[in-house]
Amino acid sequence: MDARADQKGGGQRIGAVMAEIRSRIAGRGLVPGARLPSVRAFAKAMHVSASTVVEAYERLAAEGLIRSRPGSGFYVSTPLAPLSLSEIGPKLDRAVDPFWVSRQALEEGDLLKPGCGWLPSSWMPEAAIRRALRSLSRSEDRVLSDYGTPLGSPQLRQLLSRRMGEHGIPAAPDQIILTESGTQAIDLLCRFLIEPGDAVLVDDPCYFNFHALLRAHRAKVVGVPMTPAGPDIEAFGNAIEEHKPRLYITNSAIHNPTGATLSPVAAHRLLKLADRAGLTIIEDDIFADLEHEPAPRLAAFDGLDRVVHIGSFSKTLSASVRCGFIAARPEWIEGLVDLKIATSFAAGRLSSELVLLLLTDGSYRKHLEELRVRLSRAMDATTGRLAALGITPWLQPRAGLFLWCRLPNGIEAAEVARACLADNIVLAPGNAFSLSQSAGSFLRFNVAQSEDARIFRSLERALSRCG
Repeated sequence: MDARADQKGGGQRIGAVMAEIRSRIAGRGLVPGARLPSVRAFAKAMHVSASTVVEAYERLAAEGLIRSRPGSGFYVSTPLAPLSLSEIGPKLDRAVDPFWVSRQALEEGDLLKPGCGWLPSSWMPEAAIRRALRSLSRSEDRVLSDYGTPLGSPQLRQLLSRRMGEHGIPAAPDQIILTESGTQAIDLLCRFLIEPGDAVLVDDPCYFNFHALLRAHRAKVVGVPMTPAGPDIEAFGNAIEEHKPRLYITNSAIHNPTGATLSPVAAHRLLKLADRAGLTIIEDDIFADLEHEPAPRLAAFDGLDRVVHIGSFSKTLSASVRCGFIAARPEWIEGLVDLKIATSFAAGRLSSELVLLLLTDGSYRKHLEELRVRLSRAMDATTGRLAALGITPWLQPRAGLFLWCRLPNGIEAAEVARACLADNIVLAPGNAFSLSQSAGSFLRFNVAQSEDARIFRSLERALSRCG
């Protein structure tokens, strides 16, 4: 019995070594022709014996993945497979995988989506969008058929400059680049600012697509615990000291998924640490227009020196109208424009013209006023219905879409998500947002998508089964 157990344990250790090498090859940490770590060094790193590593290397060589060079070591021999983000990241339960959550939420059909990150289409200003589209259809030919300028619409950049100025952010129009989305803005900035292997700080929890984007850029992602006032400053300083990160990506106004708001004290301390470490901060302000009262902005305190400010209109106007922006220090603009041309050539001209019309005809301001009131009512209603099930908010947000909620003791969010999916209800389990996988008892609820009573009946059944 003991011999069989030893054999099984040895097989698991060999398998773990093989899996680590495969992961490094899939993630481009080891490319064709690269030399594998020495047997002795890798044995020490993996906490296994040298004979375990030798056996793992021999098996990988037998598969043709690596090859041995006598007297020199082992080398990667296979051509690179297409990049697989799932192979680079931590192995998660499929129900908490960020891509699973996104794919389910983006599917059409008879699905209820309290776990998604956007407003229902019925909450969007559809009548105003239709009017703007009719007006746009009568535009001159070049607006309808030509590429936009490298920076994007001058009129929209001028308007964005004024809007940012209202929040104390000094961004001249020629410091602003239009993009197709907030996601594209982060992608361009990652291409511009980091190299594979560079450390990047994120909040834990944070918007799960930050994880996915950073994995695509093969960054080393480091989580910093989130508090109701912003990132844990002591942990932030320790992470800087240990990992020497190049970037920190965050939401400072309405945090996704927690709904937290950055305090002025935390912002000041954060910027002092960033300045001493030469750290650049990407401030994603995509939920800015949902605030009742403006929260502190890192870019306002910093003056766009170490902070890059980004945003888009997907959450407040239309997810179909892809238009975002980057506001950055002047000397970075030319390099970012070059990258934009290389990767997407030009931002969508029709989208930017449509956004400009909607922002200037008076309909957007009225839409936002109604939207904030509606969200406040939905926040109160959803909080009450969840409380009746024993599901409690981590904090009560000042504004926005999200409630970050703790489930009753002993219940796993992934199990609840699987149970509710059988009722065509898509939830967002906490560990999809957590790099440390420490949010297994949390769910993120979108209050605008949580009005249907079927959601709470399904939750009640799931809690009963999983408790």
